[in-house]
Amino acid sequence: MSTTAIHRPAKLELLELLAAIGTAQWRDFAAAAARYGLTSTQAKVLAQLQGPVPMRGLASLLACDASNVTGIVDRLEARGLVRREPEPRDRRVKNVVATDLGRETMRRVREEMQATHGALDTLDEVESATLYALLERLRPTLERGPQA
Repeated sequence: MSTTAIHRPAKLELLELLAAIGTAQWRDFAAAAARYGLTSTQAKVLAQLQGPVPMRGLASLLACDASNVTGIVDRLEARGLVRREPEPRDRRVKNVVATDLGRETMRRVREEMQATHGALDTLDEVESATLYALLERLRPTLERGPQA
């Protein structure tokens, strides 16, 4: 019988580890995006476009002013990576939609995140499934953001 005690990390230790992993993943994402001539913010916008997203919605996701999003979307649109479409229920609202080229570019960026892929490759099948389940459990709460 093993007498090895399980380390029960404090929340601060977990937060620091999540932050370190998030920072490393973001650095890898930004480097892969740069190979396609995208800034990290432009790539982040493109990554958010699983479907039509209103301009204000992008500003909220990026935690920035809507006027900042306009310039980012302008540059992505000029490269043919996104297009603006009127919202069918309110034509004053403009949705941003990834084009086929934009979706393909984002797929390639994600494929080329070598540091992240390498780290995930160190996990076996059970570890990958466990990590996925844990992150899926945390995701809804974290995506809701801070409660007022």
